[in-house]
Amino acid sequence: MTVDRRRILRTAAQLAALTAAGAFLPACGKEAAGAGRPLPTSLVAPGRPPAAAGPVPGSDPPAPPAPAAASAAASPSPAAPTPPVLTPLPEDTPFEVVTGSGDRPQVALTFHGQGDPELATAILEAAEQHGARVTVLAVGTWLDQQPQMAKRILSAGHELGNHTQNHLDISSMSADRAYAEISECADRLQELTGSIGRWFRPSAAQYATARVKDQARKVGYEHCLSFSLDPRDYTDPGGEVVQRRILASVKAGSVIALHMGHQGTVDTLPSLLDALGQRGLSAVTASELMA
Repeated sequence: MTVDRRRILRTAAQLAALTAAGAFLPACGKEAAGAGRPLPTSLVAPGRPPAAAGPVPGSDPPAPPAPAAASAAASPSPAAPTPPVLTPLPEDTPFEVVTGSGDRPQVALTFHGQGDPELATAILEAAEQHGARVTVLAVGTWLDQQPQMAKRILSAGHELGNHTQNHLDISSMSADRAYAEISECADRLQELTGSIGRWFRPSAAQYATARVKDQARKVGYEHCLSFSLDPRDYTDPGGEVVQRRILASVKAGSVIALHMGHQGTVDTLPSLLDALGQRGLSAVTASELMA
């Protein structure tokens, strides 16, 4: 009994030691004992990331990246400007237009395009409110500074032409320099509108000299636009004086020279258009006047 008792006690002690070492714990017990520690790399399936790095169950898988060609197609390049449609003029239209035929009750209000864009916009709005259309002969440097005005003018049915790049005395220039003044402004118009426009008006002159006419033809202009009535609004005599000067001489076919950058012109335009309407005269573009 004594021997057997010792053997039993020794066996019980061995079993207790083995149990403490975990030799007889079930598999789930081992995993529980190792909870919080990463699995050995050899136990992770090849090519499959741990569950935490994958998509949430039930969610849509992430879309694959778009091919470069498809991305380019999804972002179209800006559309090229659509050139304004120019109705052909009668074959007998002179190279330098000074006045219309006068056989219709119409006049052309032509504006030197330069100056404060707010004043220019006010002139366009006043014309539109009275159902009038005007012709703007723009200076190239103005278009450089205010490129949005080109679209603003054309979008409402007005007309846009060339008044040289820098508005200098073109009549005193050499042929090469005059050509540069005309062609540089034509380039601005082409870039902004898709067309150089129909009309060229010489700067600092009512009429084009023979040399200037030759250079305008080389650039691509079939017509120069002069004028028959000049109220000299650029001297800022006040809106009432400008209107009085126009109404004293205006008649069917008149081509009137005005300027956008002067407050007096802005102030008088609504009442001027009303007064022309009372005389049965409507304001149209130079092209409409000559059509």
